[in-house]
Amino acid sequence: MSNLTDVEFQILDAIYFVEPFKHIVAECDFPEPIVADVLKQLIHKKYVVAMQFDEQKQEFVRSFIYDSDNMHAYHYLATKEGLLAHNG
Repeated sequence: MSNLTDVEFQILDAIYFVEPFKHIVAECDFPEPIVADVLKQLIHKKYVVAMQFDEQKQEFVRSFIYDSDNMHAYHYLATKEGLLAHNG
């Protein structure tokens, strides 16, 4: 059984594929500041990775450094660990 909170579960549910921050907020039943804080916690737990679009590769790549004060600048994706927690 998963030990995720409702907001953690909703966020992970919204990011099976690379999604922008605004889409995650739209999919969740929580205000944007709460979603942002919990998303940061999920990144810290390694359940989520921040992604940026690479113009040369024409695809999203993992961003190893992200600006937590500018969550809108990134897209997000659940990791294998995050999906296991979500489906656990």
